[in-house]
Amino acid sequence: MDDTTSPTDHRTRRGFLAAVAGSMAAPLAVPARALGRDGATPPSDRINFGVIGAGTRGPYETPFYVPIDECEVVAVCDVQRDRRIALKDKLEKLYAERKSAASYHGIRLYEDFRELLARKEIDAVYIATPDHWHVPMTILAQKAGKHCHTEKPLGTSIEMDLAALKAVRKYRKLFLYGAERRSYAPARHAVELVLNGRIGKVKEVVVTCPASRSGGSAAPELPVPEGFNYDLWLGPAPYAPFCADRVAHNNIFEIRDYSLGMIANWGAHPLDELQSWADHSGLTVPVTYEGAGRIAQGGLFNCATEWNVRCTYENGFALRFVDNKTYQTLPDVPKLTLGPGRPITNLTLWVGTDGWVASAYERIFTQPGSLLTSEIGPNEIHLPKRPQHEERIRPGLNVWDGPVAAHALGWIEAIKAQRSTKQRVETDDPIETAVRSDLIAQLSDICIRTGRKIHWDPKQETIVGDEAAKKMMSRPIREPWASVVRKLG
Repeated sequence: MDDTTSPTDHRTRRGFLAAVAGSMAAPLAVPARALGRDGATPPSDRINFGVIGAGTRGPYETPFYVPIDECEVVAVCDVQRDRRIALKDKLEKLYAERKSAASYHGIRLYEDFRELLARKEIDAVYIATPDHWHVPMTILAQKAGKHCHTEKPLGTSIEMDLAALKAVRKYRKLFLYGAERRSYAPARHAVELVLNGRIGKVKEVVVTCPASRSGGSAAPELPVPEGFNYDLWLGPAPYAPFCADRVAHNNIFEIRDYSLGMIANWGAHPLDELQSWADHSGLTVPVTYEGAGRIAQGGLFNCATEWNVRCTYENGFALRFVDNKTYQTLPDVPKLTLGPGRPITNLTLWVGTDGWVASAYERIFTQPGSLLTSEIGPNEIHLPKRPQHEERIRPGLNVWDGPVAAHALGWIEAIKAQRSTKQRVETDDPIETAVRSDLIAQLSDICIRTGRKIHWDPKQETIVGDEAAKKMMSRPIREPWASVVRKLG
């Protein structure tokens, strides 16, 4: 199944290269507004960026860039025609309102993301595609000289994670991981409380998130809708006939060909908060994974529906990674809620000798409660603060919109800082920490699927002592995408 092509793929490499060459030869007719000539930021300083993926996350997150004067969306790409047109119309309406204009037309449309990456005037891309596309697009974007904001989780295999790390280090364009809680002041404060000893010595950390579902059907096989480049949607994944359950947004995170499952997709948020603490505590990635779980059977969906994995670091410190239903059965952890009938479904819980801190997406909990207002002194440990200018974020945003707005502004600030100083600038969530947090999900998933204890060698970056498990570090990849991931040299 590896490196195969679809029988419906009629687009030749020669045809594609000819199309891109032609587009690069012609002058780009972009309105002055799209290049920022009517704003406070000079055109030469404006950051032009493209959006790749107009399904759900792209249309939700991209509007947060519209109020940022230093950047402007000039391109939208999606394999579904209706979606890319809808996002273009939405953004152009917002730009017209911002500029007090009757209308605004400055966004180009692309079906194939490679054509977008070929545009020299595009500085950065926001990659908001299904998970199986994150790494190949990140690699090609970095190679094309584009800064990347890549949605979480990172890859659908350990091989992909390590390839992304290698690409960002090689091409040295800025990378921002899409775990936006990193940029949210309350979440940052929670980690700083732990780092500064407010709960005493940390005894244990527990991470929980929603699990995947069972179900889904590959039948009936349906004709591909007009305006949907299905072969490009599949991309690096093995070829499979088109069906409704395969491409529905809520389902693609339940199918192993396109996602590791919710263990990584939702798990990315609490695992990233864990990693924010671990990076400042001398911890990298756990080296052993031991536990059990269940994988969905009998339908199209085939990801982890429950798990309880003990992840142990080299120094013996242990992390418990569990699904949220299993979390509710643990006897020694607080059962937190948002109100009657509203249990917490995702959480990073630090348990110390003198209390605990729990960070969910919706809010922060502490014991004792007085920790919530405990200030971090000037001589204590502070996490990097980006965005630097949080006052620029529109007040009144909720706990979902606030982190997204902050993450967007922080990314633009980082690009701007690197431009002006000509020095390497790190984003708030760089590639190294993205890989570390994603590896926990990847290795836990392999532990669940094999039913065996997994040993990770952080120096060799491989599973040791289990050849069958080691083979699971890779997934089938179709060409030409296999070469993108495996031939970075």
